[in-house]
Amino acid sequence: MGTSEPNSRFAELAAKAAEAPRHLLDPFFKESAKEVLVALARNPHLLEHDLLRLLERKDLPGEVLREISAHKEATRNYSVKLALARHPRTPRLISLPILKFLYLFDLLRVVHTPAVPADVKMAAEENILKKSETAPRGEKITLARRASGRVAAGLLSSEDREIIQASLDNPFLTEALVIRVLARENLPRVVVGMIALHPRWSSRYQVRLALIRNPATSFDQAAEFVANITIKDLQDICLDRRMPEPVRKFIEAHCAERRRVPGRII
Repeated sequence: MGTSEPNSRFAELAAKAAEAPRHLLDPFFKESAKEVLVALARNPHLLEHDLLRLLERKDLPGEVLREISAHKEATRNYSVKLALARHPRTPRLISLPILKFLYLFDLLRVVHTPAVPADVKMAAEENILKKSETAPRGEKITLARRASGRVAAGLLSSEDREIIQASLDNPFLTEALVIRVLARENLPRVVVGMIALHPRWSSRYQVRLALIRNPATSFDQAAEFVANITIKDLQDICLDRRMPEPVRKFIEAHCAERRRVPGRII
């Protein structure tokens, strides 16, 4: 008897939530029972504003989010699709297909939403990079400044100096991403040169190693970095087949000279 009473109460509330007119819906938005919320999400009287209000709740179960995504108002309202993509509990089968319909900077909002799952963020970043290929130059520059580190690194395939500078100044760009960029085949020479001159990146030991190793780094820049690299790391670099012969010979001579200096740390 005790357990059947709550169940019957929830069933009654769910039946009302599924059919109630809009002016009587307010109490149902505060319910926590899954059955009631699922029924509310199915209510044919809900409008865009109502679905967005429901999506403000970050505790919604996946079943409720599935019902919201299937609602007629969700299928024709962009703002509801965006809210579904940004909701931390939206099932991947719903959120991932939505991404391809979102505008460039709304995809960026998805990426910067803290609770969005990592794999959804990565998919959004892939969509950003794909859409950015045909974006106007001004949007690319803004994107380079504001995007995630992974997107900023992806934009470092450009030969546009302003886009490159904005990407290198991006606060989310990391040393690991810069090193990965420098390992790319056919990286534009201008990108390599600007990394070598950038005050934030050119002072990093591992970035300097990657720059010396990169065949697009100028001889003068590579020679400047060699002095602060250990002999062991320089010997390892010389084994890289991409190493230009003049740089290799310079490094070998430099290492030999350092070995001859008594007491020098090598």
